[in-house]
Amino acid sequence: MNFRYIRYFLAVAEHHGFTRAATALHVSQPALSQQVRLLEESLGVQLFDRSGRNTRLTDAGEVYLQYVCRAFQELDEGKRAIHDVEDLSRGSLRVAVTPTFTTYFIGPLVAEFYTRYPHITLQIQEMSQERMEEQLINDDLDIGIAFDGGESPKIASRALLTETLALVVACHHPRAQQRKIALNELNDEKLILLSAGFATREQIDRYFRETGLRPQVQMEVNSICTVLDVIRRTSLSTLLPAAIAMQNNDLVAISLADRQLERTGVLMQRKGAWQTAAGRVFIEVAQELADKTVPRYKYT
Repeated sequence: MNFRYIRYFLAVAEHHGFTRAATALHVSQPALSQQVRLLEESLGVQLFDRSGRNTRLTDAGEVYLQYVCRAFQELDEGKRAIHDVEDLSRGSLRVAVTPTFTTYFIGPLVAEFYTRYPHITLQIQEMSQERMEEQLINDDLDIGIAFDGGESPKIASRALLTETLALVVACHHPRAQQRKIALNELNDEKLILLSAGFATREQIDRYFRETGLRPQVQMEVNSICTVLDVIRRTSLSTLLPAAIAMQNNDLVAISLADRQLERTGVLMQRKGAWQTAAGRVFIEVAQELADKTVPRYKYT
């Protein structure tokens, strides 16, 4: 089968029309239409419904698109596999992380990885867990660092570290000398929290519901850096990983008494994905750093 037919088919499916697809491919529309017709004739089915204003895939076209995308994904993996260098003299890796990890874990991890493997190119992105899983499945990412729970069956995950959330306050806060805070005392705190949509906020809200807490949420923002900056300048407090406070001399982590708020950080990859040499050593360094780092963040 002519490889060009497949490329043209994908373009029309992506752009929902022959005119836009032809423009994107820099070919004439008649030439594009002819190539797609030849593909349909070779398969013995009609792939596109051309009867409306917009060109749509037929049921057969939808099925064929799934297999074509899967085949191209395998081809891309094959290309990376044959260029994989076991001596790590070159290579690249695409990694995504959820926001809280960029605040305390990713910096040390990337620095350590670069020290050991300076010839490996890293592309680090911060994104939501949902988008991360989607990109892993589509082979747009190699490794994701997120949280355990509810992953797609197409995702393989392994435990990396246990993250404990605490009441985080500035050193000038009235509670800064406390080691623990009773759950009912949280109702008296004026909080600034991450906005809805963050995995951290979803877990905090669930924790409030399960414990019957009704805290005073004064502010919601979509940036951890902003949260920390505000509590440094005010008497507001927040709930964030204790590890963040441990890396800042002007912040204090106060343990939640009676019932801690914990979650498991995981390394995620697409099931069955080719494991490059760069990917293997990145996972090794991440696990090694997590094993060394997490005990330092234990507090009572």
